[in-house]
Amino acid sequence: MPIYIADPSIDPVSLQTVPEKYLIFYASVVDGKMWCPDCVDVDPLIQEAFSGEDKPGALLVYVGNRTQWKTPSNIFRQAPWKVTGVPAIVKVKDGHPGERIVEGEITRDRLAEFVKAD
Repeated sequence: MPIYIADPSIDPVSLQTVPEKYLIFYASVVDGKMWCPDCVDVDPLIQEAFSGEDKPGALLVYVGNRTQWKTPSNIFRQAPWKVTGVPAIVKVKDGHPGERIVEGEITRDRLAEFVKAD
């Protein structure tokens, strides 16, 4: 399945009802590129893990520019998602956030294991 991109105005609570099994939280694109170097670094791995007909569905959610993300009240830092760092990948199970991998945990092997665990 392809990686879909969430509408920037999406209500974080409504993410609980999306059909995709995985949510990918990334830094927003500013001046043509993501401001977070870790997001840029893992993007090829993310594309490899989720792009293709035999791959699980994923929804890409941009968390905001650097200033918006660093604000403790950022909507994605709050319930139900409680994202503490980007990039982050969260499994959605029965409408609730489940297992997650964040930042340095996202390696080719760990990501393949994480996605295969379904």
